[in-house]
Amino acid sequence: MTIKKSILLLLTIALFSFGPTKNNKAPWIHLIDGNTLNGWTILGGNATYKVENGVVIGTTAANTSNTFLTTNNHYGDFILELDYKVNPSMNSGIQIRSNSLPTYRNGNVHGYQVEIDPSKCAWSGGIYDEQRRGWLNPLTDTPKAQKAFKQNEWNHFRIEAIGDTIKTWINKAPAAYLIDNKTASGFIGLQVHSIPKDKKAGTQIRWKNIKIITDNPFKYSRKSSLTPIDTKNNLTIKEPKTCHFV
Repeated sequence: MTIKKSILLLLTIALFSFGPTKNNKAPWIHLIDGNTLNGWTILGGNATYKVENGVVIGTTAANTSNTFLTTNNHYGDFILELDYKVNPSMNSGIQIRSNSLPTYRNGNVHGYQVEIDPSKCAWSGGIYDEQRRGWLNPLTDTPKAQKAFKQNEWNHFRIEAIGDTIKTWINKAPAAYLIDNKTASGFIGLQVHSIPKDKKAGTQIRWKNIKIITDNPFKYSRKSSLTPIDTKNNLTIKEPKTCHFV
């Protein structure tokens, strides 16, 4: 046997012994193309949105209701990650599995909202049911998540919605762990909250690195150290005594 044939035989044996190399890279899909809002639609009020170098910038407007930049696609099971920076005076959120239907409150956006809260309550990462039941998973018992929020800096969200379970993390700290089956799918939305009449318009919130996994998200799901809150079949939710937002 020649040296060349010997090398070939050894390579063949190695291939069958160890098998093909597995690529475990997560199949992320970026939801912003870097320059435009293609694939997104504004619903609700008259706040404005634009993209600069891959960063979505939402700006408050006077005398208008909550405004949402929403994906044209609907998503059921997924893992969503993004970064955001918010003005300390603003309240905002990320809509998931949300909808706008003419048969429900004249098309008002409704559904699960992952809270963005720079106030002293610091409930960023909690889950609110927009235009429906109110707070589902406030951060009343998660001080680590409350302390994880960084004022006037970029913050990172990880949101997992798989089956009847929604889990969130803020800057790697577990924030919410909800069991609920009200809505199985819907759009993703970036909220610019309405402002009081005496407040000047023009305040901004920014989002970037918005990416999603829809291909077998269960494979990439993470465990949460929190105890789940089960709100299945609850028509109404008892509101917390403090930190109520609308």
